[in-house]
Amino acid sequence: MENKFRQVQENYAHIQAAIAEAADKSGRRPEEIAFMAVTKTVAPELVNCAVDCGIQLLGENRVQEYQSKKDAYRQGIPVDFIGTLQSNKVKYLIGQVRIIQSVNKLSLAQEIERCAARQNLKQDILLEVNIGGEDSKSGMLPESLPALLEEISQMPHVHVCGLMTIPPRTDDTRFLEAMQELFLQTKELQIPDTEMKILSMGMSDDYVRAIRYGSNLVRIGSALFGARNYQK
Repeated sequence: MENKFRQVQENYAHIQAAIAEAADKSGRRPEEIAFMAVTKTVAPELVNCAVDCGIQLLGENRVQEYQSKKDAYRQGIPVDFIGTLQSNKVKYLIGQVRIIQSVNKLSLAQEIERCAARQNLKQDILLEVNIGGEDSKSGMLPESLPALLEEISQMPHVHVCGLMTIPPRTDDTRFLEAMQELFLQTKELQIPDTEMKILSMGMSDDYVRAIRYGSNLVRIGSALFGARNYQK
């Protein structure tokens, strides 16, 4: 395990340096880019090692895994939910996670509203956009975004604070550029009670490019923790 800790420390330093360079090239400061550690299949002790290195935000993909590991994490570290979310699992996240990043349809937003109202709190969310129109990925098509935003803006216990996407895996940057344009266009709509302040875009293989196209939250798992073991 000591070797794994050392590798996480080295990976963290390398990624931080790459984020800083990409931020500088995009005319921003490194501290403007949130570095999320994606913890799917990762043992809590390795997650805590990353927190000790400086990670200030975790990303969870699965509700059940989050519930089984959350008490072992360093106290006070915020967690976002970034995976596909079924409506019947929403109740386990409200009041527990900072942001639900993967809201992709009205029915899911309505369930978040219902559960948040029950706890008398306001849940921050991001709307997930399928910028490449891929059948294999969740997320709404870009043209559906304005209408959904209007609907959610009427929900008193849900607050949209940005967009999330998983672009197609390609060296072609046109999808990153398209997402940046969509984010800026959506911000210009100025829909009441929405706040386009977060663009969650970029993972282990494309976070540097994503930062150059406006991302201010990158979700990094394997580049930080190593290849996942799905047989665990």
